[in-house]
Amino acid sequence: MTFKTIEEYIEVIYTLEMEFERAHTTDIALKLKIKPPSVTEMLQKLHDMDFVIYEPYRGAKLTPSGLKLAQELMQSHKTLIKFFEIIGIDKVTAEVDACQIEHHVTAKTMKQLNKFIEFVHKAPCEPIWLEHFKYFNETGRRKKCDLK
Repeated sequence: MTFKTIEEYIEVIYTLEMEFERAHTTDIALKLKIKPPSVTEMLQKLHDMDFVIYEPYRGAKLTPSGLKLAQELMQSHKTLIKFFEIIGIDKVTAEVDACQIEHHVTAKTMKQLNKFIEFVHKAPCEPIWLEHFKYFNETGRRKKCDLK
């Protein structure tokens, strides 16, 4: 069992819990496209790891440590989507890529990405380099730059 697998379960449980108050085995299985017995086995492991409270036939709820991990994962996911959108990736692709990448990026890198996004979004006006990048992205050509 990889930490990526654990994180994927935690995210799914979080989203289901937000919607239905509990994450049921069948719902988790549908979201992850796996068989319910595999979900049950993993929920028992997550319970032993103190990430969820699992009750057979009732489902799972995140523990405080599971909730903390889920919130960190959701923040990483949002950060990656924002970054991808800044560099011109469409929302659907950004979502798919964020789901894959968020499990492989260190906390240090996420912190820097957050700083970069904050810098771009809080710039008093759109940074000229970002405008130039958008032009390059659309045309494949660089704009002339007046460095006065």
